[in-house]
Amino acid sequence: MASESQIPAAPQADAKRFAARLGTFYGTMFGMLGTYLPFFPLWLKAVGIEASWIGIITAVPAVTRFTVLPLITSLAERRRMLRGAIMITAAATALGFALIGTQHQALPVFLVFVVTCCLWTPTGPLTDAYALRGVTHYGLNYGPLRLWGSAAFVVGALLCGLLVDEVAAEHLIWIIAAVAGVSALTSLGLRPLEVAKRAETAQRGGVALLRDRGFLAIIAASALIQGSHVAYYIFASIVWKQAGLGGLTIAALWSLGVLAEIVLFAVSPRLTLAPAMLVVIGALAGVARWVITAQDPPLPILAVVQLTHGLTFGLTQVGIMGLLVRQVPGHIMARGQGYLAACSGIVSSSTSILCGVVYARYGQGVYYLMAAMAASGALVMWLGRHRIAFSSEVGTG
Repeated sequence: MASESQIPAAPQADAKRFAARLGTFYGTMFGMLGTYLPFFPLWLKAVGIEASWIGIITAVPAVTRFTVLPLITSLAERRRMLRGAIMITAAATALGFALIGTQHQALPVFLVFVVTCCLWTPTGPLTDAYALRGVTHYGLNYGPLRLWGSAAFVVGALLCGLLVDEVAAEHLIWIIAAVAGVSALTSLGLRPLEVAKRAETAQRGGVALLRDRGFLAIIAASALIQGSHVAYYIFASIVWKQAGLGGLTIAALWSLGVLAEIVLFAVSPRLTLAPAMLVVIGALAGVARWVITAQDPPLPILAVVQLTHGLTFGLTQVGIMGLLVRQVPGHIMARGQGYLAACSGIVSSSTSILCGVVYARYGQGVYYLMAAMAASGALVMWLGRHRIAFSSEVGTG
């Protein structure tokens, strides 16, 4: 696909069109994630795949984040075809999940899922890089753009929640594949937006990021804090279903957390704390959240705890994106997002496998491990905050 050139001017009408189309794609992309995260493990269980294999299979996306993903983000940046790469990876994702649905044995599912994830996992970092370039180019805020993804996640989760009691669990994969197909179609509407820089410049700048201690602190803190959600993502639906909760109740619990996240994204332009402090607060909220979750609280308390997702995930995400837009030059933003995803992948993949072992032996006690990860993320950000450029500035850019 041909490379795109930078848009020289950013009138308000163009900014609105950019925001609308990006918001739509964020919506469909996270709508698909909203069907995948709560119910893909249930589908795996429904087709007879054992718990040990479920842990391995669900670790695949994290592994591809630190293996294949950085190569794809780097290639897209060197070719100056960020938008084109988003379209290609979105289409490949839809096809991959359709093929997964035809397999019911652990090894074939694993192999097809590996290939699918090699192109699925780069879509998010590529889109965030595209979004942050648009934030800088059009003078927008990241949070209000990203909230459409969170809103669609709620819709996707509720849709599965309504259908899981009506449709056999082994058919849920087709809902995931269908939403992925819609996401691929909406990617075609993204507006061209690229930074006209030579590939050699991007290459040198990208390597230099790995020598930037401030950048390393950012990606390490993000990996630890967001990685502390791994046990929740893998086992929450299984635990809740075993406790007798219905599909709609499970979807409602997931949705409560994301609704809090939406509110956080919506108000993020008004936040006055430095981005580094937002990350620390999100991490400390994670410590409290996972310690309480480990106690296997009753449904009313669990519902309240779910609302802290707006802090543990949402506030952390806003803070990290605010730091990246200041720390990483625009022409290597895709490379920076790739390194961020790679670091997260290393932490999440190892954590996913470890969680399978710990959960099998200690059950809900796995959340104490998540609390320790969140605390470590807070410490890394606190100690590294003075190495981050413009760490005292306000907002998210």
